[in-house]
Amino acid sequence: MSIFARPHYESDTTLFIKDLRQQDPQLEARQRAGRALLWDQKINLQQKADADAADVPQKPYVYQTNPLQD
Repeated sequence: MSIFARPHYESDTTLFIKDLRQQDPQLEARQRAGRALLWDQKINLQQKADADAADVPQKPYVYQTNPLQD
């Protein structure tokens, strides 16, 4: 066993999260439902290909003000 090990230590953050989960047992289910709204979506590959094909090439320095230089 390491001399630096603190087996019974729990940080303030860990204690806060444990307390929060005890107070609201539905918290994790609501978090998962919220994540599913935006992140856990199936990607439409045709729409992605169309969006990639619609990209317009951009000059390296878009803020160039001299119209004589291309």
